[in-house]
Amino acid sequence: LPPLIQAIFNGDPEEIRTLIYKSEDINALDAEKRTPLHAAAFLGDAEITELLILSGARVNEAVRVLIRHSADVNARDKNWQTPLHVAAANNALRCAEVIVPLLCSVNVSDRGGRTALHHAALNGHTEMVNLLIAKGANINAFDKKDGRALHWAAFMGHLDVVCLLVSQGAEVGCKDKRGYTPLHTAASSGQIAVVRHLLNLAIDESNAFGNTALHVACFNGQDAVVSELIDYGANVGQSNNKGFTPLHFAAASTHGALCLEFLVNNGADVNVQSRDGKSPLHMTAVHGRFTRSQTLIQNGGEIDCVDKDGNTPLHIAARYGHELLINTLITSGADCTRWAMGFPPPNTHFKILSLQRSLIDVLSSPSDMCAGGGNVECVKLVLSSGGDHNRRDKCGRTSLHYAAASRHYQCLETLVACGICINATDQWGRSALHYAAASDLDRRCLEFLLQSGATASLKDKQGYSAVHYAAAYGHRHCLELAIYSTHGNDIAGLYRLPPPCFQAYHGHAQALEVLLQGAREVDQGDEAGRTPLALASLRGHTDCVHTLLSQGASPHAVDTQYGRSAVHLAGRAHLLSPLMLAVAGGHVDAVSLLLEREANANMADNHGLTALHLGLLCGQEECIQCLLEQEASVLLGDARGRTAIHLAAARGHASWLSELLGIACSDPPSLPPLQDRSGYTPLHWACYYGHEGCVEVLLEQKGCRCIDGNPFTPLHCAVVNDHEPCASLLLEAMGSDITSCKDAKDRTPLHAAAFSGHVDCVQLLLSHDAPVDAVDQSGRTALMMAAEKGRVGVLGKDWNDALFQDCVLLILEKLADAALINATNAALQTPLHLAARSGLKQAVQELLTRGASVQTVDENGLTPALACAPSREVADCLALILATMMPFCSPCSSGAPSPGSLLRQLPPQHAGKAPAGGPSGAAVTAGPRAPRSPRNPSGPSSEGTTENDSEDSETF
Repeated sequence: LPPLIQAIFNGDPEEIRTLIYKSEDINALDAEKRTPLHAAAFLGDAEITELLILSGARVNEAVRVLIRHSADVNARDKNWQTPLHVAAANNALRCAEVIVPLLCSVNVSDRGGRTALHHAALNGHTEMVNLLIAKGANINAFDKKDGRALHWAAFMGHLDVVCLLVSQGAEVGCKDKRGYTPLHTAASSGQIAVVRHLLNLAIDESNAFGNTALHVACFNGQDAVVSELIDYGANVGQSNNKGFTPLHFAAASTHGALCLEFLVNNGADVNVQSRDGKSPLHMTAVHGRFTRSQTLIQNGGEIDCVDKDGNTPLHIAARYGHELLINTLITSGADCTRWAMGFPPPNTHFKILSLQRSLIDVLSSPSDMCAGGGNVECVKLVLSSGGDHNRRDKCGRTSLHYAAASRHYQCLETLVACGICINATDQWGRSALHYAAASDLDRRCLEFLLQSGATASLKDKQGYSAVHYAAAYGHRHCLELAIYSTHGNDIAGLYRLPPPCFQAYHGHAQALEVLLQGAREVDQGDEAGRTPLALASLRGHTDCVHTLLSQGASPHAVDTQYGRSAVHLAGRAHLLSPLMLAVAGGHVDAVSLLLEREANANMADNHGLTALHLGLLCGQEECIQCLLEQEASVLLGDARGRTAIHLAAARGHASWLSELLGIACSDPPSLPPLQDRSGYTPLHWACYYGHEGCVEVLLEQKGCRCIDGNPFTPLHCAVVNDHEPCASLLLEAMGSDITSCKDAKDRTPLHAAAFSGHVDCVQLLLSHDAPVDAVDQSGRTALMMAAEKGRVGVLGKDWNDALFQDCVLLILEKLADAALINATNAALQTPLHLAARSGLKQAVQELLTRGASVQTVDENGLTPALACAPSREVADCLALILATMMPFCSPCSSGAPSPGSLLRQLPPQHAGKAPAGGPSGAAVTAGPRAPRSPRNPSGPSSEGTTENDSEDSETF
């Protein structure tokens, strides 16, 4: 820790003063990027030493000393928390009183979007909440998940804070991004006092999933809250978006037994079914809620009700092995012989092995479900209750198939003892032995089946035996047992074993060793002539390559289709070297081995990508470390001029970016120019993709704290994609002057933010005095851009016209030059034309209030009123109607424009057909069109435009 922070934690103001007078850095940062002021705020009310307990205010005095010596009260730590955040969280009231007057705003948010008020409310500090509200804190500020201070106070049960916030105007029905209200949060954590208070305010709404507070309380087992909500009159039968009622949640939740009792006693329907047909009894069967199932049955729950897949509660209980619940259901009369359609297979091996068709449509009995679930007691219980162990499902499988596929040894013993047919095959000709060979890991089940009389040489309809299945899944012990059981000591039989290509391709080295025993042809290829060595090389399986080479495999054998050897396949794609393939696949041992053999670490493929580029693109950290230790160049560019530093910034690898920059700066000692062939720097890329950590790392380098390269600056890149935190970092490091930078089309960052409708970015730029009067090459100001891009009906599904309207209003607030209200673009359109055409009601009202002219005409002779028309023909009709109506208007409308002014300068083509470009000719070309996404999957494009950008394009 820096000496000054140590002194603060020691609680000695004299030592602090001494260090300050010795010119100790007042803003020194510790490893967590915390300043001395953070430490002082943190210790505001903590009983750390006897000296602090006795003196009380000494720490606050330390804060005053730091501030007097120019400590930065807006400093942020790695979580973007300011000293005020820390003080609010720890109830350092006097520290906050000292800090607040020096702040521009008390509504600064941390990385999670939480303000100091959030932290104070979360920790229940009523006095701190009161102070912050009195100092102008936004009581309805929300974090990145739209959680407000009231949400946090309700969740933690701080009733005093909740009452204070409500009394000061907090929105009691506010919702976060998932639609949770403060009542939901209080109900979820069982805060009964807060729940009562909020219920008195008549708040009870559903969240985004359709869940009411009663749903949430039942899900979390908060029985006291459930009782309170029922007494209040909550609907016990209300369904959510999936048709689940509170009773479903109470039946399934861990602590919902008492909640279920309350619901049933208050008239909840015990047989209500969700959209997928599940009743509360189904829910108890899934989770094994034995006592709750009894309650439901005693209150009329239907025992054999089926869901949409035909499963009864007994099927589900059998599948999950809930013995007590099975016994209860059978005792209550559940049908043990009923079939269920659509129950998912008990093990993924069923899906893997059934290559010919989907296994979704299956028929399973309760005994099958028990066998698949592996509960031997459940199997015995179902069989003793009349279950038929030889009954088959729709695919011809018996319970023995299910038990073998799921590797349940005891279930196999039980079923075999019952006399089940051990060699019974399904519709694909597979017996239980095939399934055991594919799924068994320690050969125990396979061995039991063989000892019980299963036929080892039995083949399915494709001609595959248990040996093939064991080999396909790489189970060495099963493979050895299957080979011995099938061929014994028959040497000739070994030649009939499956070729080892599959094992080589999938990396089953141990199974490969077994198959290669004896006089096998090691270079026997697959149907395309590819040898096992070629396939192992293709996939980078080093162990398999070693095994095959030790058995005499030839690296020069070629396939029959393309004549490629194993060496060709190892570097098959885009002229990739073996080192590149090893790095891309993350094979660290192979990378180290190749580098030891002097592989060229800087060799590039036909796209100019080196092994280091590929390591960064694939996120292979250990491989990157190996390459850097071998001094791989960090400044080599690919075909587009992008270095490893560019890719680290674009991919968000902040730690690697820091190391790469350190290497780049070491020789020469200063950072060399870093621009790709489009003029973009790593800072452009980091801002474009919103990687805040990378932006911080780059801005620590003096050479990066300037605007270089493509005129579409990093600030443009950040605001056009709504990366407000990155934009904030840029402005903090480079100053407000960068808001005046223009791209190749003279567009400022404010134009970019207004174009995209990003309100937070517009607000940030305006707070840094971004020029609102700047015009681009088409004569448009940011105000025109926002008004034009908010056109209702033109916006895509991901665009919100309200955002553009907010942008317009924000820019108008900062507009000092009244002449700009009636400024025109190249099409002679004023902001009022554009806002009216876009349907931005509030923006139009504000423009009119500020004196916008209603009689100015554009190049097509249209006033703002006529510009609202969707087509030129409609505008002409509207003008004629208004011209006819005007003489009959009352005197109160005498201020309206005259008919002549509405019709003057109409072009002669209004009587004919509209031009092909649109009903308003040139005005349509310049007018708003459906905005394409400014995001480019391959990164920022040259000149800050998309590839299809034309001279009149409205896209960035």
